[in-house]
Amino acid sequence: MTRRAYLSGRMALTAYLVSLVWLAGCAARSTAPAGATAAAPAGTLLEYKMPAGRVLRYQDATEVREVTDVMGMTNESRSTLASSLSFRAKGRKGTDHLVGVTIDDLTLTITGPRGDNSPDTKPVKGRSFDMVLSPLGTEVDVSGAEAITYQLVSGPRSVAPGFKVFFPDLAGKPVKVGDTWPSSFVIEDEGGATHMRIEAQTVNTFEAVETVEGMECARIVSKSTGTISGTGSQQGLDLVFAGSLKGTDVWHFAVKEGIYVRSTSETVSEITITVSGPQSMTIPATQTRKSEVKLAAR
Repeated sequence: MTRRAYLSGRMALTAYLVSLVWLAGCAARSTAPAGATAAAPAGTLLEYKMPAGRVLRYQDATEVREVTDVMGMTNESRSTLASSLSFRAKGRKGTDHLVGVTIDDLTLTITGPRGDNSPDTKPVKGRSFDMVLSPLGTEVDVSGAEAITYQLVSGPRSVAPGFKVFFPDLAGKPVKVGDTWPSSFVIEDEGGATHMRIEAQTVNTFEAVETVEGMECARIVSKSTGTISGTGSQQGLDLVFAGSLKGTDVWHFAVKEGIYVRSTSETVSEITITVSGPQSMTIPATQTRKSEVKLAAR
């Protein structure tokens, strides 16, 4: 592989991995319950409340730093993702909530050794779709988002994966301060010719009750560990991904109002990319992702 081929291929790979780390970080805050610890009668059952007509607007800001090492040459890229999203409750769909989602704004910037490699996200701005959300935060159906795409160098990218893990999932049983419950999640994602799989286990702790934006909120800390695997191809080369991730997310949920209020998270992924072709090599990559989601209006 020539250096030029490596650099162009690497930027394509970087763009995809940035989206993967964003997805993994979102998943860290969407922790599907696997059986909550029994709580005392004084515990509270946390549930999403979405009366028809309620509109929640969120802002999401994410920064990703990626460092790779190729035959002793270190390369670094940085990416930022900023989005503004609106969720309008449309009433019940069975026992779940029907929610109209609008992508008010979405910006993704990617800079690396070759300069700016940011995609054009104009095609997704202003687009809408319907989501079905359970009272416990499970994104039951986001299929309407599959067709909303923008173009990365690695191929078209749907916005759907991020919405599959946007809302934190709740315990499903009454909980009080000090209670913990385990959970796990699996995410499979495709982008261009690449297929990735993330498996993780999480321990969630109801740490405290705090007032945020005038609302009494449960402060929950979620600590996750997991594995990353995948395969792909780029410019005639076969790629195999293997790695691990570790993340911590702190999020607040308004108890009375039933609203996801904010979260901050940090995820570190250590990934090894094995390249096979005319010339084989192993590329270690370290990615650090920090993000913040906050309720902007209600």
